[in-house]
Amino acid sequence: MTPRRRPALFSTAASATACAVLLSGCGLMPGSAKADDDPITVMTWAPEGTKATNMPGMPAMAQAYARWINAEGGINGRPLRVLTCNDHNDTLGAARCASRATREGVVAVVGSYSQHGRSFMSALERAGIPYIGGYGVANQEFSSPLSYPVNGGLPALIAGNGRQLAAGGCSQVSLVRPDTTAGDQLPSLINAGLAAGDAGPVTDIRAPEDASAYSRQALKVLDSANASSGLSGSPQQLADGQVSASGPCVTAVLGGRTDTFFDSFRRLQKDSPNVRTSSVLGSLRQSLVDRSGGRKSPLEGAYATGWYPAAGDARWNPMKKVISEHAFGDNRVDGSDPGVQTTWIAYTVLHKVLKSLDDKEVTAKSVRRELDGGDPVGTGGLTPKLNWGYENMLAARDFPRIVNAMVTYQRVRGGRLTAVHDGFVNVEKTLEGGSPVS
Repeated sequence: MTPRRRPALFSTAASATACAVLLSGCGLMPGSAKADDDPITVMTWAPEGTKATNMPGMPAMAQAYARWINAEGGINGRPLRVLTCNDHNDTLGAARCASRATREGVVAVVGSYSQHGRSFMSALERAGIPYIGGYGVANQEFSSPLSYPVNGGLPALIAGNGRQLAAGGCSQVSLVRPDTTAGDQLPSLINAGLAAGDAGPVTDIRAPEDASAYSRQALKVLDSANASSGLSGSPQQLADGQVSASGPCVTAVLGGRTDTFFDSFRRLQKDSPNVRTSSVLGSLRQSLVDRSGGRKSPLEGAYATGWYPAAGDARWNPMKKVISEHAFGDNRVDGSDPGVQTTWIAYTVLHKVLKSLDDKEVTAKSVRRELDGGDPVGTGGLTPKLNWGYENMLAARDFPRIVNAMVTYQRVRGGRLTAVHDGFVNVEKTLEGGSPVS
């Protein structure tokens, strides 16, 4: 049977006076004790201090969330204990994080980022530990039965970005993407999105993740733009109702190095065709727009595809309040960062699942059982209600665990990333290889 979607859809905590500052120093084995006030232990991991993409805000947000929950009395009276781990953006580091999660007896890995799904997911599967709300850059996040994604990951972003660029009148698109296994799937995904309009196949430009400059890749973009400059095309209707004439576009998806590419591109773009810029949220962030000049940023007008409502949306207010009151000025926690936002949503899911267990034993198995068969989980409108039952899975061979194929269209205007489409755009059919739907 073809699976289908249903319509619509800190590290320290105090358990006793002697443990008020550092709970892990009390000698408790997470998940092994039975007392009602013993901590519920989970883990969040992400790369920090590497030359490629870093996501320090994700474990920092997890710690702030735990401080907030524990200040409110915990979950069903039990404190939440968050362990963090740095996967160093390598396979060995990811495997070590997963091994530590197993040793510590965590009931879930929540709101994490790692490109090395083969290294961590098999270890979690052996231990029966669910992976809730990963960032969505590893294929295993969308195939493992123990993964519970809260968004459509990079596949949905790239397919959605292709559709957004097609709607924006891009007659020729260059994709600058990592020369990695994860990056290899991106050209076919953006082409699926571009098929929604008159744009031809993408020009695939590979790039190292950790380069200090991208002049060679920028020149390739400009060469492709020059070659297509004679193409004609009729104006097209944008998602926000505006009209744009066709022309070349570039979308760069290099994570933390995206700003390095755009810097190289700006230096070489003089006397070349006007190439419009684009990216996906995460690679293009509000902090990048701010650093590059705000209203005067060269990124003014750039397209961006995200998973969630724009950062200024009122639905983020509860998260912003927690950041303000419990992150203690930690500059790693940026409320406009999709990694921080994904962690907030993942912990919202965890919180509701644990609350629903009430006085039942909290284990990795009981958490999985609730995720598999419990009621749909609401996230305050930041996503559709989430349900990981079989009938909600995507009918796509490579991404069957996607249960939320919604994206949002945004654009840099007046120095701010703002929504240009009312509500979510469903890229389910695009990912499944059928006719795109809105």
